Amino acid sequence: MSEGHVYTAYHPRWLRQRISTYWWLEKPAYLAFILREASCVFVAWFVVYLLLLVDAVSGGAAAYAQFLAWSADAPILLLNVVSFLFVVFHAVTFFDAAPQAMVVHVGQTRVPGHLVLAGHYAAWAAVSVFVAWLLASGQ
Repeated sequence: MSEGHVYTAYHPRWLRQRISTYWWLEKPAYLAFILREASCVFVAWFVVYLLLLVDAVSGGAAAYAQFLAWSADAPILLLNVVSFLFVVFHAVTFFDAAPQAMVVHVGQTRVPGHLVLAGHYAAWAAVSVFVAWLLASGQ
């Protein structure tokens, strides 16, 4: 026997309440938490997809055409649409958490959380407009 504790038949057990496997379905906030954590898988897929795109572009016109044909397959297209929705959800929940995690001061005054949040969304909109302009202008 190990030194220290000696257990008997009458030794009290720890009181541990059983937690359901589906605890995350009990409240919308729990579900949002789990979906946000799961969204990381789809963010990782977008990174892999982008690396595959870069590899195809660097491989020449034939490799790029083959990548586009592969991307047009229904399962890949569905995966990308679902991934896009999860990436947007990931970004929105990240932005919603920013005012609590990011304390900004101007002088001695703390910037209100809704202004921090508005700044994040404004930056997101500006970058989106810039990327849309790049795509539309053919650059």
